[in-house]
Amino acid sequence: MSVRTAHRPGRIAVVAAAAFAALIGVASAQSLAPPTNLPPLALPPVPNVPTPPAPLPAVTPSAVITTPTVQPVRQPGPDVLPSVEREYRRLRDAPLPPSTCNYLDNGRTCAKLWVIDDWRTISRHRRGKVQVARGRPAPSRVAAARAPRVAAVDRDQVPDEILIEFEGSLSDVQLRRLARRHRLTRISLENIALIGSSIGLFRIEDGRSPQAVARAVAADNRVRAAQANFRYALQDDAKPAAADDAIQYAQARLKLPEAHTLARGTDVVVAVIDSGIDTAHPELAGAFAASFDPVAGPAAAHQHGTGIAGAIAAHAKLTGGAPAAKILAIRAFGAGKAGGPSSTSYLILKSLDFAAGHGARIVNMSFAGPRDPVIARGVAAAAKKGIVMIAAAGNAGPTSPPLYPAALPGVIAVSATDTGDALFAASNRGPQIALAAPGVDVLLPAPGGTYEMMTGTSFAAALVSGIAALMIERRPALTPDEVRAILTQTARDLGPPGRDDLFGAGEADAFAALSRIQGGAAPVATAPAATRQPSVVTAQPASPEDQTAAPAPADPNAAPEPAGAAPRP
Repeated sequence: MSVRTAHRPGRIAVVAAAAFAALIGVASAQSLAPPTNLPPLALPPVPNVPTPPAPLPAVTPSAVITTPTVQPVRQPGPDVLPSVEREYRRLRDAPLPPSTCNYLDNGRTCAKLWVIDDWRTISRHRRGKVQVARGRPAPSRVAAARAPRVAAVDRDQVPDEILIEFEGSLSDVQLRRLARRHRLTRISLENIALIGSSIGLFRIEDGRSPQAVARAVAADNRVRAAQANFRYALQDDAKPAAADDAIQYAQARLKLPEAHTLARGTDVVVAVIDSGIDTAHPELAGAFAASFDPVAGPAAAHQHGTGIAGAIAAHAKLTGGAPAAKILAIRAFGAGKAGGPSSTSYLILKSLDFAAGHGARIVNMSFAGPRDPVIARGVAAAAKKGIVMIAAAGNAGPTSPPLYPAALPGVIAVSATDTGDALFAASNRGPQIALAAPGVDVLLPAPGGTYEMMTGTSFAAALVSGIAALMIERRPALTPDEVRAILTQTARDLGPPGRDDLFGAGEADAFAALSRIQGGAAPVATAPAATRQPSVVTAQPASPEDQTAAPAPADPNAAPEPAGAAPRP
């Protein structure tokens, strides 16, 4: 008993210490693991000791007592996105052009931004879809960078239209049900043989964005694809030509007089997808194979379409690239809201389909717009059929991203040069440029039998289309890839040695290209210096007997009349 009495005070002390630790809630005691080599200690029950309530704060008449709330864990979403991603998501339903720059609050490099899901992004790089300039620029730069964005959204698509590509054929009842389900009104439905699909044009009646509607429609199992109806613009500038401005330096620079001794493009069909053409112009008499007009409304002749046709096939006082070629006149550009002609994905796709079905060997596309999936498919299908696709690089200047269809694979993109072999200041640059041709102050026919000095990559592309027609006359079996290879291999190098992003392979050389087709090395031919109209070679339509005869020189006193004057007989 004495032993038990001797140990009782120690046990009571242990119990008291444990109870005290439990009462005061020592944090360190909670974090310590119990020893594993000791037997469990049975503790007596601890009496419930009420914890005194915390003192209430003093309340004054002006005091406000708020109940603290538990903050939920923040999930990735718009409220925690970087500013540029929030802005991109806000405008995600509108087509942002690749030149748009959004600004982050940190970082220093340019990047491209892909939205993978609701919040993640990948792939920073200087080139690509949406460039993101990282860093906070001066306010003036922010305003300058953001100003084109809204205009581009309005310009690059029809805001209340959508294109729907269907799987197989749908009955009228099925089309009406689909339109009613998605709150759409059918405008038109066409079977596009070129891509083997039916394409419907629908109007959005309730203000939703085309991209939002396209995502909803594409989920329908009867729909192959859906997209916005993008807009395209012609690439030109024009001014009336006075008699003393009558110069045809482009023909001399491209060595067309020498080339026309070998070929004149006889009966090669060139499709011109453009604005209205003055088919009664003396420069274009007898030059048309057929015409097609998918645009609703008045079909007035326009200077751009007339000038493009003249750059290809003029044969009176002027000389086009292929004066004996046949033009497939396709009016896809009608009066736009801003005054200039404009077109859409739907009209251009129908035009490509018509060209492919009516014997076109070359399609001239002197217009530009955004990247467009349905046009990319149409262009690829046409090239697969052996049609040479040639496009204007665009007139958006050195900072512009690539424009389309020039930047599509299989398209020969043409930049423009001036009288001194310098690049046209507004010409687009980039790796998509195949070659260059004169495009500044080129004298061309205009509506009403007149003439104008026209500037732009549009007319450079048309001159190259004419050269391609000469090549196909010489060897009809040429493929689009072979035409491109010959044009680039025989081009006259400009700028830095070798290929560059301004001139591509260089300026086109028609005579060297035709000579290469003959099987020999391209000879070096010195083109005559550009002179006033008295030295211009005038080409008349060739008969089968004299297709390779040199064209007769023009009347030294003949010159195109200024705009507004009646042409001389």
